[in-house]
Amino acid sequence: MQLFSDFLKLIIPASLVLYGMYLTTKLLLEREADRHRNEVKTRYTETVVPIRLQAYERMVLFLERISPNNLLLRLGNSSTTVLEFQQRLLQEIRDEYNHNLSQQVYMSQEVWEKIQAAMNEVATLINQASGDTRPDAPALDLSKRIFERIIQKDKQPTADALKAVKEEIQAMFMD
Repeated sequence: MQLFSDFLKLIIPASLVLYGMYLTTKLLLEREADRHRNEVKTRYTETVVPIRLQAYERMVLFLERISPNNLLLRLGNSSTTVLEFQQRLLQEIRDEYNHNLSQQVYMSQEVWEKIQAAMNEVATLINQASGDTRPDAPALDLSKRIFERIIQKDKQPTADALKAVKEEIQAMFMD
């Protein structure tokens, strides 16, 4: 019995010391893991966030450049007939789109789909307006038809996509 009592006198303090070491080691490892997570988050913020923000800026610029008002003003004197002007406008939209295609990896699928829908809506608007005019008519006639259709809808075809991009940017910075 004495032996058992002596054994307990050694085991109990040793167990308490081991348990204390376990808790200390666990706490140190948790702190190290937190520090590492914070370090990774900081590096992410320093590298990825500016790239994502630049992608959003580029998509806002893309949407502004393909909005009919800006597109028509920028390319208004580049063609002589409706057919040439229609082709020029559609080519400009495709070129802008292809130039910014890689930006989709930095934004949500929903926003990217709205950007594509806006681009398609602008192209459809141009095609429908050109269908209302003779192909050999002056290019100015196409511009007038496009503006008339925008006035009828009372909304820019790029407005919803611009709003979605802005909302996603705001959501990114509120997190």
